[in-house]
Amino acid sequence: MKDDRMTPPVLAALVAVYFFWGTTYLGMKFAIETLPPFIMLGLRFTVAGAIMFAWEWVRLRPRITLGQWRGMGMVGALMLLGGTGGVAWSEQVVPSNIAAVVVATVPLWIAVIRWVFLRHDRPERVTIVGLLTGFAGIIMLVVYTSGPSAAEGYGLGLVVLGFSTFLWSAGSLYSRAADQPDSPALGISMQMLVGGLLNLIVGILCNGGSMVPLAEVSMRSAVALAYLVVFGSIVGFSSYIWLLKKTDPALASSYAYVNPVVAIILGWLLAGERLNMGSLSATAVILFGVILIVRGTVRPAARSS
Repeated sequence: MKDDRMTPPVLAALVAVYFFWGTTYLGMKFAIETLPPFIMLGLRFTVAGAIMFAWEWVRLRPRITLGQWRGMGMVGALMLLGGTGGVAWSEQVVPSNIAAVVVATVPLWIAVIRWVFLRHDRPERVTIVGLLTGFAGIIMLVVYTSGPSAAEGYGLGLVVLGFSTFLWSAGSLYSRAADQPDSPALGISMQMLVGGLLNLIVGILCNGGSMVPLAEVSMRSAVALAYLVVFGSIVGFSSYIWLLKKTDPALASSYAYVNPVVAIILGWLLAGERLNMGSLSATAVILFGVILIVRGTVRPAARSS
């Protein structure tokens, strides 16, 4: 039975998800300074996935079917290669704080996909207002963060970032119908293994068929990669899975509102990324739109009688 009380364990798990997932954008920014984006993600997800998979295997001794590998593999391809891979690639030109804000529009894209492509019922009025508000905020963000040179500076990066967010959203919806193990942690570890291997393959192909020589990897990139493996993947996902079991899904998913704030502050403090009233206003508009969408699409969970 889920408990809505803010107990110390729930608060600790929320803080972990809020902070660690909010820091992954800056972590990826540092990691790709000397590591190609797809190779970096391949190493991150393969190592993290292998650790989580081994833990779940020893703990559960599960029987995994080919269909489950196929389902989790497709989710990993959409979300970790197409989604996170595109985000990491775009961070070569787009500041980490802007990447975090655009990724926060996932609920917006999910609402669009459900309505336009999956032919679900017409969204509630509040959802439509949220969609329009969110898109307006994205336009504001492009204008205020890039200025007149938006097309020259962040143009392609923002396009890739937007498409990656769309793929992540599509993967999220697909995961609901995909064949998957009973253990959520095992399913996520399978997604990481497949997504990590796909990222490695793409990264090696983009790097002329070879990995990056160890001597060329800076200490900051190596530390950032280790941080992403341990805290961004293992601790972050484990905390989120635990929250889904113990609390209401709406509370567990509230990280979407907090992560951009963490990323904006850290990008400004540690990476010297641009911060002005225009970008802050755009961020507020986007997050307000996301809140409206969630209020309109997430209905209260049925109370057990």
